[in-house]
Amino acid sequence: MSQIPYKIYLTEEEMPKAWYNLRADMKNKPAPLLNPGTHEPMKAEELGGVFCEELVKQELDNTTPYFDIPEEILGFYKMYRPSPLVRAYCLEKKLGTPAKIYYKFEGNNTSGSHKLNSAIAQAYYAKKQGLKGVTTETGAGQWGTALSMACAYLGLDCKVYMVKVSYEQKPFRREVMRTYGASVTPSPSMETEVGKKILAEHPGTTGSLGCAISEAVEVATTTEGYRYVLGSVLNQVLLHQSIIGLETKAALDKYGVKPDIIIGCAGGGSNLGGLIAPFMGEKLRGEADYRIIAVEPASCPSLTRGKYAYDFCDTGMVCPLAKMYTLGSGFIPAPNHAGGLRYHGMSSVLSQLYDDGLMEATSVKQTDVFEAAETFARVEGILPAPESSHAIKVAIDEALKCKETGEEKTIVFGLTGTGYFDMVAYEKFHDGQMTDYIPTDEELQASFDKLPKMD
Repeated sequence: MSQIPYKIYLTEEEMPKAWYNLRADMKNKPAPLLNPGTHEPMKAEELGGVFCEELVKQELDNTTPYFDIPEEILGFYKMYRPSPLVRAYCLEKKLGTPAKIYYKFEGNNTSGSHKLNSAIAQAYYAKKQGLKGVTTETGAGQWGTALSMACAYLGLDCKVYMVKVSYEQKPFRREVMRTYGASVTPSPSMETEVGKKILAEHPGTTGSLGCAISEAVEVATTTEGYRYVLGSVLNQVLLHQSIIGLETKAALDKYGVKPDIIIGCAGGGSNLGGLIAPFMGEKLRGEADYRIIAVEPASCPSLTRGKYAYDFCDTGMVCPLAKMYTLGSGFIPAPNHAGGLRYHGMSSVLSQLYDDGLMEATSVKQTDVFEAAETFARVEGILPAPESSHAIKVAIDEALKCKETGEEKTIVFGLTGTGYFDMVAYEKFHDGQMTDYIPTDEELQASFDKLPKMD
């Protein structure tokens, strides 16, 4: 085998030309979205009032294994893809581990994250449908930034509802969105009926992704020529993000490398679902086995402490019901600096896989995450996003276990993006002002008690 280079890139000919639909290989399919009024599975025509028509087809398709990527999207991908798969030689040396560590770096575009992979796809289908614009939510701002870039490229209007705590903590991320022509509103706001309701019930709230989703959906469904697009959670988003895992596997296969452990941060599931897609596909088909670990913040532990139940995808309870691991749609987490992971639920696909025992989950404290981020930045030269650093923390932990046992395991993790707009968080960490809030069982139970009553 030839020496593994520091960075592995695919050639244009080696680039994936189709997205992989993991659901096609799942024996137990994710439970369908339900109409909140009738508790019946949502029909395409019902979802079509919220989402773009082609995206609805992708959302509901559980059987088609591959979807060809349109030429226009492939052309856009060429601006920043393939992203590098990096062998973390310096981190391995720092840890003194026999483990081999690789990370898939998705931060080499202006949005600073993997979110652009789905943003351009969703904007493309909106444009193809002849829409005027789209609405969305954003947590830390990566998704809002990515969507504003995609909309600017295609000439679409873009309205972003940004979780209030992130809006205040990350003003520069907000300004990047505005540079690309998007309007950005802190959520919850007084611009929507659902925003007013949430503020009346939770005065002074710092907001959540669930709140911002509610506002964006309300505006999309009450404004002619607009549809709502989502940066995570949905089946269609995991489909588009499979480009991450497909590239990763192709790069590893190029050098005959088979990972033992695959690690990704988990908020709504877009990054993790995209990274693990082809590997999980092999696992489902019985072709190979991998240990897959989802890492979430201890302040918002939907997989590790949530309930597997039908719940609203949003705080305002205007979206369909999804069966997922959830903390309850009314759960508003502490103002954790990993804004992109502050979602009360989890992708239905990943929830089903986790419930079937096909992947693991763990939660980590915020201060431990930033310690790992700092270690990584000092030796690998990339300042990681707080979200990504959850995966870094567990990758380091697993590598240190290999040091203890002497096992030469191969670890792959997703580095979802850069942290250059997250300096307030780094400042609080360095100044000793960062706290580790963990919800109590009583707090979670109060939220669980409000889960929808199903027949």
